[in-house]
Amino acid sequence: MRWIPSTDQYGTAVNLASLDLNLVIALRALLEERNVTRAGQRIGLSQPAMSAALARLRRHFDDDLLARAGGRYELTALGMALRDRTGTACDLLERVFSSRAGFDPAKEEHEFTLLASDYAVAVFGAELTRAVHAEAPGVRLHFRRPTADIVEHTGAVLSTSDGLLMPHGVIGGFPAVELFTDRWVFVVAEDNPEVGERLTIEDLSRLPWATYQRTYDAPAVRQLSMLGVEPQAEVSADSFMALPFLVAGTRRIALVQALLADRLRGTAPIRVLAPPYEAVPLREALWWHPVHTHDAAHLWLREIVARVGAGVTVPPSR
Repeated sequence: MRWIPSTDQYGTAVNLASLDLNLVIALRALLEERNVTRAGQRIGLSQPAMSAALARLRRHFDDDLLARAGGRYELTALGMALRDRTGTACDLLERVFSSRAGFDPAKEEHEFTLLASDYAVAVFGAELTRAVHAEAPGVRLHFRRPTADIVEHTGAVLSTSDGLLMPHGVIGGFPAVELFTDRWVFVVAEDNPEVGERLTIEDLSRLPWATYQRTYDAPAVRQLSMLGVEPQAEVSADSFMALPFLVAGTRRIALVQALLADRLRGTAPIRVLAPPYEAVPLREALWWHPVHTHDAAHLWLREIVARVGAGVTVPPSR
């Protein structure tokens, strides 16, 4: 196989065939540990071998990468820039070389890591685990919260997982499997005397809010802004499931998904009310890094999530 040279950030040709890709592992350890001895211990190299690897890396990049500051090493500016890139490269390499030509779900042992909010786990992930267990008892699912930089560094974050459960309108430019459509509703305390049987736009501006502190509901928040409503956030949480409990017994209101509100009905003394406007729907999808596209195990994962997603139904509006 002939390697086609790629280019670095300055447009200089980089011939991968001339590189020792083991140096990528050494580079990651050095930049994360900032210590030659600890980096060597981490990847099973002696200190002289690790020092030799650092010398080769310094020649390649024409940069010290690690600069001594007193009794310790600090990363140079280039070292800082390379740290995250190297981590992403290693994650992608691991996933490339763990790809499979075939996958038998009834016999295989495998683990998939999916990034998901507590909402996605509650309304979709639970049913997905049941379907996976029935079809592939040796497959394990690991759900993990997305990091805060998912919007700015989508590719890097996706490279660390098998997929991301997130609605359209937050990220784009990556392949996705459509799952289900949900709608937005408001929840208020059951005994809130300031809210009648129907919410008004004036209520949304007047009452304090309990909000989800991340940006994953951005399309819904943007829509409110277009209507001239700027939520007065009195409390926020990194959990959609916490919002009904943060509303109960208070004047607050919160915007949550209908499927989640239906599952939490009866667990908190709240009322579920329709928005006083035509709320944009929430279209949930599974997003993945293109490196997984032709992997047999991932093809099976995408098939089963699509099947489970097709069975998710939103409760009728009340």
